[in-house]
Amino acid sequence: MAVDAAREEKALRELTNRLVDRYGEEHSVERVEAVVGAVRQRFDGHKVRDFIPILIERIARRELTPVEAENSAEEANTVNSQAIPLGDNSNSASGHLFDTLDRLGVSRRTALVGAAAAVVAVVGVVAVIAVQQPDSAPVAAAPGGLTTVRGVVGSEKMAFFEDSRVADALARHGVKVEVDPAGSRQIATSVDLGKYDFAFPSSSAAAERIQRLKGVSGKYTPFSSPMAIATFRPIVDLLTAAGVVKPGPAPAFDIEKYLALAERGVQWDQLEGNTTYPVRKNVLVGTTDPRTSNSAAMYLAVTAYVANDNTIVRGGKAEDYAVSRISRLFTRQGYTENSTDGPFKEYLAGGMGQTPMVWIYEAQYVDAAVHNQLKPDMVLMYPSPTVVSQHTVVPLNDKGDTIGKLLSTDPELQRLAAEHGFRPNDVSLFTKVTAEHQVPVVPNLIDVVDPPNYDTLEHLLDGVAKAFN
Repeated sequence: MAVDAAREEKALRELTNRLVDRYGEEHSVERVEAVVGAVRQRFDGHKVRDFIPILIERIARRELTPVEAENSAEEANTVNSQAIPLGDNSNSASGHLFDTLDRLGVSRRTALVGAAAAVVAVVGVVAVIAVQQPDSAPVAAAPGGLTTVRGVVGSEKMAFFEDSRVADALARHGVKVEVDPAGSRQIATSVDLGKYDFAFPSSSAAAERIQRLKGVSGKYTPFSSPMAIATFRPIVDLLTAAGVVKPGPAPAFDIEKYLALAERGVQWDQLEGNTTYPVRKNVLVGTTDPRTSNSAAMYLAVTAYVANDNTIVRGGKAEDYAVSRISRLFTRQGYTENSTDGPFKEYLAGGMGQTPMVWIYEAQYVDAAVHNQLKPDMVLMYPSPTVVSQHTVVPLNDKGDTIGKLLSTDPELQRLAAEHGFRPNDVSLFTKVTAEHQVPVVPNLIDVVDPPNYDTLEHLLDGVAKAFN
Protein backbone atom coordinates (compact mmCIF):
# COMPACT_ATOMS: atom_id res chain seq x y z
CA MET A 1 0.00 0.00 0.00
CA ALA A 2 1.39 3.43 -0.90
CA VAL A 3 2.33 5.82 1.92
CA ASP A 4 -0.45 8.30 1.05
CA ALA A 5 -3.03 5.52 0.87
CA ALA A 6 -1.86 4.08 4.20
CA ARG A 7 -2.08 7.53 5.80
CA GLU A 8 -5.61 7.97 4.49
CA GLU A 9 -6.67 4.53 5.78
CA LYS A 10 -5.23 5.37 9.21
CA ALA A 11 -7.09 8.68 9.24
CA LEU A 12 -10.33 6.93 8.28
CA ARG A 13 -9.95 4.40 11.08
CA GLU A 14 -9.33 7.18 13.58
CA LEU A 15 -12.27 9.29 12.43
CA THR A 16 -14.54 6.24 12.54
CA ASN A 17 -13.48 5.59 16.14
CA ARG A 18 -14.18 9.23 17.01
CA LEU A 19 -17.65 9.01 15.50
CA VAL A 20 -18.39 5.75 17.33
CA ASP A 21 -17.38 7.41 20.60
CA ARG A 22 -19.48 10.49 19.80
CA TYR A 23 -22.62 8.79 18.52
CA GLY A 24 -22.40 5.41 20.28
CA GLU A 25 -25.56 6.00 22.32
CA GLU A 26 -27.59 7.10 19.30
CA HIS A 27 -26.34 4.71 16.59
CA SER A 28 -24.87 1.22 16.48
CA VAL A 29 -21.23 0.70 15.48
CA GLU A 30 -22.45 -0.88 12.24
CA ARG A 31 -24.57 2.20 11.46
CA VAL A 32 -21.61 4.56 11.99
CA GLU A 33 -19.31 2.38 9.88
CA ALA A 34 -21.97 2.21 7.17
CA VAL A 35 -22.30 6.00 7.05
CA VAL A 36 -18.53 6.48 6.83
CA GLY A 37 -18.33 3.85 4.08
CA ALA A 38 -21.15 5.42 2.09
CA VAL A 39 -19.69 8.93 2.35
CA ARG A 40 -16.27 7.65 1.38
CA GLN A 41 -17.64 6.29 -1.87
CA ARG A 42 -18.63 9.82 -2.92
CA PHE A 43 -14.92 10.67 -3.18
CA ASP A 44 -13.89 7.63 -5.25
CA GLY A 45 -11.84 8.70 -8.25
CA HIS A 46 -10.62 12.03 -6.86
CA LYS A 47 -6.85 12.14 -7.33
CA VAL A 48 -6.11 14.79 -4.70
CA ARG A 49 -6.74 13.09 -1.33
CA ASP A 50 -5.23 15.53 1.21
CA PHE A 51 -8.50 16.68 2.80
CA ILE A 52 -10.74 13.70 2.00
CA PRO A 53 -10.80 12.24 5.57
CA ILE A 54 -11.71 15.65 6.98
CA LEU A 55 -14.57 16.07 4.53
CA ILE A 56 -15.76 12.51 5.16
CA GLU A 57 -15.92 13.18 8.89
CA ARG A 58 -17.82 16.44 8.45
CA ILE A 59 -20.38 14.91 6.09
CA ALA A 60 -20.74 11.78 8.25
CA ARG A 61 -21.48 13.98 11.25
CA ARG A 62 -24.12 15.74 9.13
CA GLU A 63 -25.75 12.39 8.34
CA LEU A 64 -25.63 11.22 11.96
CA THR A 65 -26.85 14.45 13.58
CA PRO A 66 -29.78 16.34 12.00
CA VAL A 67 -28.81 19.59 13.73
CA GLU A 68 -25.33 19.49 12.22
CA ALA A 69 -26.83 18.82 8.81
CA GLU A 70 -27.91 22.43 8.42
CA ASN A 71 -24.51 23.75 9.51
CA SER A 72 -22.62 21.41 7.18
CA ALA A 73 -24.79 22.33 4.21
CA GLU A 74 -24.30 26.02 4.99
CA GLU A 75 -20.52 25.56 5.19
CA ALA A 76 -20.47 23.64 1.93
CA ASN A 77 -22.36 26.43 0.21
CA THR A 78 -20.02 28.99 1.78
CA VAL A 79 -16.99 27.23 0.31
CA ASN A 80 -18.70 27.22 -3.06
CA SER A 81 -19.53 30.95 -2.92
CA GLN A 82 -16.12 32.02 -1.64
CA ALA A 83 -13.99 30.13 -4.15
CA ILE A 84 -11.34 32.56 -5.47
CA PRO A 85 -8.82 32.51 -8.29
CA LEU A 86 -5.45 31.09 -7.26
CA GLY A 87 -3.73 34.24 -8.50
CA ASP A 88 -5.74 36.50 -6.21
CA ASN A 89 -3.50 37.64 -3.34
CA SER A 90 -6.21 39.60 -1.59
CA ASN A 91 -5.81 39.21 2.14
CA SER A 92 -9.56 39.45 2.65
CA ALA A 93 -10.30 36.76 0.07
CA SER A 94 -7.63 34.48 1.52
CA GLY A 95 -8.98 35.14 4.95
CA HIS A 96 -12.48 34.11 3.93
CA LEU A 97 -11.16 30.88 2.44
CA PHE A 98 -9.05 30.05 5.49
CA ASP A 99 -11.97 30.81 7.79
CA THR A 100 -14.10 28.36 5.85
CA LEU A 101 -11.39 25.71 5.94
CA ASP A 102 -11.08 26.29 9.68
CA ARG A 103 -14.79 25.56 10.09
CA LEU A 104 -14.31 22.35 8.13
CA GLY A 105 -11.48 21.35 10.48
CA VAL A 106 -8.58 22.11 8.06
CA SER A 107 -5.77 24.08 9.69
CA ARG A 108 -4.09 26.89 7.77
CA ARG A 109 -0.77 25.08 7.96
CA THR A 110 -2.27 21.93 6.45
CA ALA A 111 -3.95 23.97 3.74
CA LEU A 112 -0.69 25.66 2.78
CA VAL A 113 1.29 22.40 2.77
CA GLY A 114 -1.48 20.68 0.80
CA ALA A 115 -0.71 22.91 -2.23
CA ALA A 116 -3.04 24.94 -4.40
CA ALA A 117 -4.29 21.92 -6.35
CA ALA A 118 -5.54 20.28 -3.15
CA VAL A 119 -7.49 23.40 -2.17
CA VAL A 120 -9.13 23.51 -5.58
CA ALA A 121 -10.05 19.84 -5.22
CA VAL A 122 -11.61 20.39 -1.81
CA VAL A 123 -13.66 23.37 -3.01
CA GLY A 124 -14.84 21.48 -6.08
CA VAL A 125 -15.73 18.32 -4.21
CA VAL A 126 -17.61 20.09 -1.43
CA ALA A 127 -19.51 22.16 -4.00
CA VAL A 128 -20.54 19.03 -5.87
CA ILE A 129 -21.68 17.34 -2.67
CA ALA A 130 -23.65 20.41 -1.63
CA VAL A 131 -25.50 20.34 -4.94
CA GLN A 132 -25.88 16.57 -5.41
CA GLN A 133 -26.42 15.34 -1.85
CA PRO A 134 -29.44 17.04 -0.22
CA ASP A 135 -29.77 16.63 3.53
CA SER A 136 -32.78 14.38 3.14
CA ALA A 137 -31.04 11.81 0.93
CA PRO A 138 -30.52 8.43 2.71
CA VAL A 139 -26.90 7.31 3.07
CA ALA A 140 -27.36 3.89 1.46
CA ALA A 141 -29.32 5.15 -1.51
CA ALA A 142 -27.79 4.09 -4.84
CA PRO A 143 -28.24 6.51 -7.77
CA GLY A 144 -30.82 5.07 -10.12
CA GLY A 145 -31.71 2.25 -7.70
CA LEU A 146 -29.96 -1.03 -7.00
CA THR A 147 -28.64 -3.37 -9.67
CA THR A 148 -29.95 -6.89 -9.13
CA VAL A 149 -27.33 -9.64 -9.36
CA ARG A 150 -28.42 -13.28 -9.35
CA GLY A 151 -26.36 -16.19 -8.11
CA VAL A 152 -26.59 -19.89 -7.29
CA VAL A 153 -24.79 -20.80 -4.08
CA GLY A 154 -24.06 -23.76 -1.83
CA SER A 155 -26.86 -24.07 0.73
CA GLU A 156 -24.47 -23.55 3.66
CA LYS A 157 -24.08 -19.92 2.53
CA MET A 158 -27.79 -19.09 2.44
CA ALA A 159 -27.84 -17.73 6.00
CA PHE A 160 -25.04 -15.35 5.05
CA PHE A 161 -26.85 -13.97 2.02
CA GLU A 162 -30.17 -13.76 3.90
CA ASP A 163 -28.59 -11.63 6.62
CA SER A 164 -30.03 -8.10 6.38
CA ARG A 165 -26.62 -6.66 7.30
CA VAL A 166 -25.08 -8.37 4.28
CA ALA A 167 -27.86 -6.98 2.09
CA ASP A 168 -27.21 -3.49 3.50
CA ALA A 169 -23.46 -3.76 2.89
CA LEU A 170 -24.06 -4.79 -0.71
CA ALA A 171 -26.66 -2.06 -1.18
CA ARG A 172 -24.07 0.53 -0.23
CA HIS A 173 -22.23 -0.58 -3.33
CA GLY A 174 -25.38 -0.25 -5.43
CA VAL A 175 -26.24 -3.95 -5.75
CA LYS A 176 -28.97 -6.28 -4.58
CA VAL A 177 -28.07 -9.97 -4.60
CA GLU A 178 -30.67 -12.71 -5.10
CA VAL A 179 -29.50 -16.29 -4.62
CA ASP A 180 -30.84 -19.80 -5.06
CA PRO A 181 -29.42 -22.74 -3.07
CA ALA A 182 -28.08 -25.94 -4.62
CA GLY A 183 -25.59 -28.68 -3.87
CA SER A 184 -22.17 -27.65 -5.10
CA ARG A 185 -21.83 -30.62 -7.41
CA GLN A 186 -25.29 -29.88 -8.75
CA ILE A 187 -24.13 -26.33 -9.51
CA ALA A 188 -21.18 -27.74 -11.44
CA THR A 189 -23.08 -30.41 -13.36
CA SER A 190 -26.83 -29.92 -13.71
CA VAL A 191 -27.93 -26.38 -12.76
CA ASP A 192 -28.83 -24.09 -15.66
CA LEU A 193 -26.22 -21.38 -15.19
CA GLY A 194 -27.58 -19.29 -18.05
CA LYS A 195 -29.95 -17.43 -15.72
CA TYR A 196 -27.29 -16.48 -13.17
CA ASP A 197 -24.58 -13.81 -12.94
CA PHE A 198 -22.33 -15.86 -10.67
CA ALA A 199 -21.94 -19.34 -9.24
CA PHE A 200 -20.66 -19.83 -5.70
CA PRO A 201 -19.91 -23.52 -5.02
CA SER A 202 -18.11 -24.69 -1.92
CA SER A 203 -14.99 -26.14 -3.47
CA SER A 204 -12.26 -25.29 -5.91
CA ALA A 205 -12.96 -28.55 -7.78
CA ALA A 206 -16.57 -27.61 -8.48
CA ALA A 207 -15.44 -24.11 -9.44
CA GLU A 208 -12.92 -25.59 -11.86
CA ARG A 209 -15.67 -27.61 -13.51
CA ILE A 210 -17.82 -24.47 -13.93
CA GLN A 211 -14.88 -22.51 -15.33
CA ARG A 212 -14.30 -25.21 -17.94
CA LEU A 213 -17.97 -25.40 -18.79
CA LYS A 214 -18.46 -21.65 -19.21
CA GLY A 215 -15.00 -20.74 -20.53
CA VAL A 216 -14.33 -18.46 -17.56
CA SER A 217 -10.81 -17.78 -16.27
CA GLY A 218 -11.55 -15.50 -13.32
CA LYS A 219 -12.50 -16.63 -9.83
CA TYR A 220 -12.51 -15.34 -6.24
CA THR A 221 -12.10 -17.16 -2.94
CA PRO A 222 -13.48 -14.76 -0.31
CA PHE A 223 -13.50 -17.32 2.49
CA SER A 224 -12.97 -20.97 3.35
CA SER A 225 -14.11 -23.58 5.84
CA PRO A 226 -12.44 -26.81 6.93
CA MET A 227 -14.60 -29.91 7.06
CA ALA A 228 -15.57 -31.13 10.52
CA ILE A 229 -17.89 -33.50 12.36
CA ALA A 230 -20.79 -32.38 14.52
CA THR A 231 -21.44 -34.86 17.33
CA PHE A 232 -22.33 -35.22 21.03
CA ARG A 233 -20.33 -35.65 24.20
CA PRO A 234 -21.44 -39.30 24.86
CA ILE A 235 -20.35 -40.23 21.30
CA VAL A 236 -16.96 -38.57 21.85
CA ASP A 237 -16.52 -40.56 25.07
CA LEU A 238 -17.47 -43.85 23.36
CA LEU A 239 -15.10 -43.34 20.45
CA THR A 240 -12.33 -42.16 22.75
CA ALA A 241 -12.58 -45.47 24.61
CA ALA A 242 -12.54 -47.28 21.23
CA GLY A 243 -9.32 -45.48 20.25
CA VAL A 244 -10.89 -43.54 17.37
CA VAL A 245 -10.98 -40.11 19.01
CA LYS A 246 -8.23 -38.17 20.74
CA PRO A 247 -9.94 -36.03 23.39
CA GLY A 248 -9.39 -32.32 23.91
CA PRO A 249 -11.22 -28.97 23.69
CA ALA A 250 -11.61 -29.77 19.97
CA PRO A 251 -11.43 -33.58 19.74
CA ALA A 252 -9.54 -35.19 16.83
CA PHE A 253 -11.28 -37.98 14.90
CA ASP A 254 -8.75 -40.48 13.49
CA ILE A 255 -9.94 -41.30 9.96
CA GLU A 256 -7.65 -44.33 9.61
CA LYS A 257 -8.91 -45.99 12.80
CA TYR A 258 -12.48 -45.09 11.88
CA LEU A 259 -12.07 -46.64 8.43
CA ALA A 260 -10.82 -49.88 9.98
CA LEU A 261 -13.82 -49.93 12.32
CA ALA A 262 -16.27 -49.29 9.48
CA GLU A 263 -14.71 -51.92 7.22
CA ARG A 264 -15.35 -54.54 9.92
CA GLY A 265 -18.99 -53.43 10.04
CA VAL A 266 -18.84 -52.63 13.75
CA GLN A 267 -22.14 -51.43 15.23
CA TRP A 268 -22.63 -49.01 18.08
CA ASP A 269 -23.97 -51.64 20.49
CA GLN A 270 -20.80 -53.69 19.89
CA LEU A 271 -18.52 -51.05 21.33
CA GLU A 272 -17.15 -52.14 24.67
CA GLY A 273 -18.80 -50.53 27.67
CA ASN A 274 -21.44 -48.76 25.58
CA THR A 275 -24.38 -47.94 27.82
CA THR A 276 -25.15 -44.47 26.47
CA TYR A 277 -25.86 -45.24 22.80
CA PRO A 278 -26.46 -49.03 22.46
CA VAL A 279 -28.17 -49.03 19.05
CA ARG A 280 -27.92 -51.60 16.28
CA LYS A 281 -26.57 -49.29 13.62
CA ASN A 282 -23.20 -49.20 11.93
CA VAL A 283 -20.67 -46.74 13.30
CA LEU A 284 -20.77 -44.27 10.43
CA VAL A 285 -20.41 -40.55 9.89
CA GLY A 286 -23.56 -39.20 8.26
CA THR A 287 -23.01 -37.30 5.02
CA THR A 288 -24.93 -35.82 2.14
CA ASP A 289 -25.29 -37.51 -1.24
CA PRO A 290 -21.85 -37.62 -2.94
CA ARG A 291 -23.55 -37.51 -6.32
CA THR A 292 -24.82 -33.97 -5.71
CA SER A 293 -23.07 -32.40 -2.71
CA ASN A 294 -19.60 -30.95 -2.25
CA SER A 295 -19.41 -31.76 1.46
CA ALA A 296 -19.78 -35.47 0.70
CA ALA A 297 -17.19 -35.11 -2.06
CA MET A 298 -14.80 -33.63 0.53
CA TYR A 299 -15.53 -36.61 2.83
CA LEU A 300 -14.72 -38.88 -0.08
CA ALA A 301 -11.47 -36.99 -0.75
CA VAL A 302 -10.29 -37.44 2.85
CA THR A 303 -11.27 -41.09 3.21
CA ALA A 304 -9.85 -41.95 -0.25
CA TYR A 305 -6.54 -40.35 0.76
CA VAL A 306 -6.36 -42.48 3.92
CA ALA A 307 -7.56 -45.61 2.10
CA ASN A 308 -4.80 -45.07 -0.47
CA ASP A 309 -2.11 -45.44 2.23
CA ASN A 310 -2.24 -41.73 3.10
CA THR A 311 -1.41 -40.68 -0.43
CA ILE A 312 -3.30 -38.48 -2.90
CA VAL A 313 -5.16 -40.75 -5.31
CA ARG A 314 -3.73 -40.74 -8.85
CA GLY A 315 -4.45 -43.12 -11.71
CA GLY A 316 -7.11 -45.73 -12.45
CA LYS A 317 -5.66 -48.48 -10.25
CA ALA A 318 -5.51 -46.24 -7.19
CA GLU A 319 -9.01 -44.95 -7.89
CA ASP A 320 -10.49 -48.46 -8.08
CA TYR A 321 -8.72 -49.52 -4.89
CA ALA A 322 -9.89 -46.48 -2.96
CA VAL A 323 -13.49 -46.87 -4.14
CA SER A 324 -13.50 -50.54 -3.10
CA ARG A 325 -12.62 -49.49 0.44
CA ILE A 326 -14.74 -46.37 0.93
CA SER A 327 -17.94 -46.92 -1.06
CA ARG A 328 -19.58 -48.74 1.87
CA LEU A 329 -19.17 -45.59 3.98
CA PHE A 330 -21.88 -44.13 1.74
CA THR A 331 -24.03 -47.09 0.70
CA ARG A 332 -24.64 -48.21 4.30
CA GLN A 333 -26.09 -44.86 5.31
CA GLY A 334 -29.44 -45.21 3.57
CA TYR A 335 -31.12 -42.04 2.36
CA THR A 336 -28.87 -38.99 2.13
CA GLU A 337 -29.81 -35.39 1.31
CA ASN A 338 -28.52 -33.22 -1.52
CA SER A 339 -26.93 -30.48 0.60
CA THR A 340 -25.52 -30.05 4.11
CA ASP A 341 -28.25 -27.70 5.29
CA GLY A 342 -30.71 -30.57 5.80
CA PRO A 343 -28.62 -32.98 7.90
CA PHE A 344 -27.20 -30.18 10.04
CA LYS A 345 -30.67 -28.85 10.85
CA GLU A 346 -31.63 -32.41 11.75
CA TYR A 347 -28.58 -32.58 14.03
CA LEU A 348 -29.63 -29.37 15.79
CA ALA A 349 -33.25 -30.43 16.20
CA GLY A 350 -33.25 -34.22 16.37
CA GLY A 351 -30.48 -34.93 18.83
CA MET A 352 -28.17 -37.90 19.18
CA GLY A 353 -30.74 -40.58 18.43
CA GLN A 354 -31.00 -39.87 14.72
CA THR A 355 -27.68 -38.27 13.92
CA PRO A 356 -24.82 -39.23 16.26
CA MET A 357 -22.18 -37.88 13.83
CA VAL A 358 -22.67 -35.51 10.88
CA TRP A 359 -20.06 -34.41 8.35
CA ILE A 360 -20.37 -30.62 8.07
CA TYR A 361 -18.56 -27.40 7.27
CA GLU A 362 -16.95 -25.92 10.36
CA ALA A 363 -18.74 -22.70 9.46
CA GLN A 364 -22.14 -24.27 10.11
CA TYR A 365 -21.25 -25.18 13.68
CA VAL A 366 -19.66 -21.80 14.44
CA ASP A 367 -22.67 -20.00 12.94
CA ALA A 368 -25.01 -22.05 15.13
CA ALA A 369 -22.89 -21.22 18.19
CA VAL A 370 -22.97 -17.49 17.41
CA HIS A 371 -26.76 -17.64 17.12
CA ASN A 372 -27.21 -19.69 20.32
CA GLN A 373 -28.58 -22.77 18.56
CA LEU A 374 -26.32 -25.37 20.21
CA LYS A 375 -27.26 -27.60 23.13
CA PRO A 376 -24.81 -28.19 26.02
CA ASP A 377 -23.75 -31.72 24.96
CA MET A 378 -23.02 -30.82 21.32
CA VAL A 379 -19.37 -31.08 20.27
CA LEU A 380 -17.30 -30.17 17.21
CA MET A 381 -14.69 -32.76 16.15
CA TYR A 382 -11.96 -32.31 13.57
CA PRO A 383 -11.16 -35.23 11.26
CA SER A 384 -7.51 -36.19 11.20
CA PRO A 385 -6.69 -35.53 8.45
CA THR A 386 -9.25 -33.05 7.21
CA VAL A 387 -9.62 -30.96 4.06
CA VAL A 388 -10.36 -27.27 3.64
CA SER A 389 -13.29 -26.32 1.45
CA GLN A 390 -12.46 -23.23 -0.60
CA HIS A 391 -15.71 -21.35 -1.20
CA THR A 392 -15.15 -20.01 -4.70
CA VAL A 393 -17.06 -17.37 -6.66
CA VAL A 394 -17.08 -17.96 -10.42
CA PRO A 395 -18.27 -14.77 -12.16
CA LEU A 396 -20.34 -15.48 -15.26
CA ASN A 397 -20.44 -11.83 -16.37
CA ASP A 398 -19.36 -8.37 -15.21
CA LYS A 399 -22.08 -8.15 -12.57
CA GLY A 400 -20.94 -11.44 -11.09
CA ASP A 401 -17.36 -10.20 -11.12
CA THR A 402 -18.42 -7.22 -9.02
CA ILE A 403 -19.85 -9.57 -6.36
CA GLY A 404 -16.67 -11.65 -6.30
CA LYS A 405 -14.57 -8.53 -5.72
CA LEU A 406 -16.88 -7.15 -3.03
CA LEU A 407 -17.03 -10.40 -1.08
CA SER A 408 -13.25 -10.66 -1.18
CA THR A 409 -12.29 -7.07 -0.34
CA ASP A 410 -15.10 -5.25 1.48
CA PRO A 411 -14.18 -5.14 5.22
CA GLU A 412 -17.80 -5.27 6.38
CA LEU A 413 -18.63 -8.30 4.22
CA GLN A 414 -15.47 -10.06 5.40
CA ARG A 415 -16.42 -9.36 9.02
CA LEU A 416 -19.95 -10.66 8.49
CA ALA A 417 -18.57 -13.80 6.81
CA ALA A 418 -16.62 -14.47 10.01
CA GLU A 419 -19.79 -13.99 12.08
CA HIS A 420 -21.38 -16.69 9.94
CA GLY A 421 -18.52 -19.04 10.79
CA PHE A 422 -16.40 -18.76 7.65
CA ARG A 423 -12.67 -18.12 7.70
CA PRO A 424 -12.21 -14.91 5.67
CA ASN A 425 -8.97 -13.69 4.15
CA ASP A 426 -8.21 -11.91 7.43
CA VAL A 427 -8.26 -14.94 9.75
CA SER A 428 -8.09 -12.70 12.82
CA LEU A 429 -11.75 -11.81 12.18
CA PHE A 430 -12.67 -15.50 12.56
CA THR A 431 -10.50 -15.90 15.66
CA LYS A 432 -12.19 -12.90 17.26
CA VAL A 433 -15.68 -14.30 16.64
CA THR A 434 -14.88 -17.77 18.01
CA ALA A 435 -13.17 -16.28 21.08
CA GLU A 436 -16.10 -13.96 21.83
CA HIS A 437 -18.59 -16.83 21.61
CA GLN A 438 -16.29 -19.40 23.25
CA VAL A 439 -16.40 -21.85 20.36
CA PRO A 440 -13.57 -24.42 20.75
CA VAL A 441 -12.00 -24.48 17.29
CA VAL A 442 -8.52 -25.24 16.00
CA PRO A 443 -7.34 -21.83 14.74
CA ASN A 444 -4.36 -23.16 12.77
CA LEU A 445 -5.09 -26.58 11.31
CA ILE A 446 -1.99 -28.60 10.45
CA ASP A 447 -3.27 -32.07 9.58
CA VAL A 448 -4.85 -31.03 6.27
CA VAL A 449 -4.70 -32.82 2.91
CA ASP A 450 -5.27 -31.52 -0.59
CA PRO A 451 -8.22 -32.97 -2.49
CA PRO A 452 -7.40 -34.80 -5.72
CA ASN A 453 -7.65 -32.94 -9.00
CA TYR A 454 -11.03 -32.44 -10.60
CA ASP A 455 -10.86 -35.44 -12.99
CA THR A 456 -9.76 -37.88 -10.26
CA LEU A 457 -12.45 -36.66 -7.89
CA GLU A 458 -15.04 -37.15 -10.64
CA HIS A 459 -13.83 -40.71 -11.23
CA LEU A 460 -14.06 -41.44 -7.50
CA LEU A 461 -17.55 -39.98 -7.32
CA ASP A 462 -18.64 -41.98 -10.34
CA GLY A 463 -17.27 -45.13 -8.72
CA VAL A 464 -19.22 -44.50 -5.52
CA ALA A 465 -22.34 -43.66 -7.54
CA LYS A 466 -22.12 -47.07 -9.27
CA ALA A 467 -21.93 -48.75 -5.88
CA PHE A 468 -25.42 -47.44 -5.09
CA ASN A 469 -26.85 -49.46 -8.01
